[in-house]
Amino acid sequence: MIKNVSELRQDLVSGDWVVIATARAKRPHDFLKRKHRRPVQPKKDCPFETLKGKKVLLQYQHSDNSGRNNKKNENNWFVAVIPNKYPAFGEGLCMVERHETLFNWMDGVGFHEVLVYRDHSLPLALFNQKETELVLKAYQSRFLNLSEKDCVEYILIFHNDGPEAGATISHPHSQLIAVPIIPPDVARSIAGSKRYFENRQECVHCVMVNAEKSSGKRIIYENERFLSVAPFVSRTAFEIRIFPKNHQPSFEKISHEDISFAADALRISLKKLYIGLKDPCYNFFIHTAPCRGEQYQHYHWHIEILPKTAIWAGFELGTGIEIATIAPETAAEYLRGIKI
Repeated sequence: MIKNVSELRQDLVSGDWVVIATARAKRPHDFLKRKHRRPVQPKKDCPFETLKGKKVLLQYQHSDNSGRNNKKNENNWFVAVIPNKYPAFGEGLCMVERHETLFNWMDGVGFHEVLVYRDHSLPLALFNQKETELVLKAYQSRFLNLSEKDCVEYILIFHNDGPEAGATISHPHSQLIAVPIIPPDVARSIAGSKRYFENRQECVHCVMVNAEKSSGKRIIYENERFLSVAPFVSRTAFEIRIFPKNHQPSFEKISHEDISFAADALRISLKKLYIGLKDPCYNFFIHTAPCRGEQYQHYHWHIEILPKTAIWAGFELGTGIEIATIAPETAAEYLRGIKI
C-alpha cells in the first residue's frame, strides 16, 4: 500500500467496495466515547417496566436460568416477547404484488415483535452467559414460530443499543420483524453466496472462516464452535462478525449446544466493545437463510455488530461506499487485548 493512499477492499460475497482511509487513520483510543450520560427513561414512565396489560407471546423466568441470585416473585421474568405497539408490519391477509402504472406495491403484511429484558438499566453487553443463552433461545423460539406463518419470507432479528443506533426507548430490548419479501441486502448476499458455490462448489463463508483462522490477524475471539472477527471488508470502524465454524445455513436450526457457544461469542464480543470503546452505541442483527423456497445450502448464517463510530455524509450517500478510518487488523488487535 502506498503511504497516505487509502485502500479499496471488495467484499467477496456482495461485490461491494469499502474504503480503509489510511490517510486519515485513527488510533483505537481516538474512538473512545467522551464521558457521557446516556438518557435513561425513569422507571415510572417506562413502557417496558411491567407486563401488565400486555399480550405476552413468550416468557423466560429469571431465576434458575440466569445465574443471578434474585428472589422468586411474580415479576421474576427475564425476557418477555410482546407485539410492537407501533408495528412496521401488521397481521393481515397475504396479498400478491400489485401494479400501479410503472410501479409495484403490496400490503405490508407481517409481524413486528419486541423482546424485552427485565432489568431497566443493564445493557445486553453486560449480561452473563446464562442470560445471553436465554436471549438466543427466545430469538430461536420466535423465529421457529413465525417462520411457519403465511406470508413470511424472511425474519430479521436486531438489537439497537443507544440513541445514535436508533433506540428510542432506553430500556434494553431487541426486535424481530417478519416480512413478506427477501430484503435487498440479504438477497444480494444470498445471490453472491450462490454464485460462489456454483463456480467453486464450496461455501464462500466457510472459505472466509478458514482463511481468518489461518491468518489470525483479524480474529477478536473464538471458542470451539464460533469465530468472532473484524471482517477484511469492514464497513465501519470496529465492525464485528460472528460465524459458526461449521457450515450452518439457518440460525433457527442450531442445536442447544451451539446456542451456548454462540452466546459465549456474542457476549464476549459485545463486552469487549463495551469496555474497549467505553459503551458505544451499536446495532447488531442476524443474517440467516430465508424461511421458504430452496434449502439455501450455499448460505451461512452469522451475526453482524456495527458500532456507531461514524456518520454517513455526501460521499457515502452518493456512492454507497463506506469509509472506515481504522484498519480491521488494528481494530481486531486492540479488541483482542481487552481483558474480560
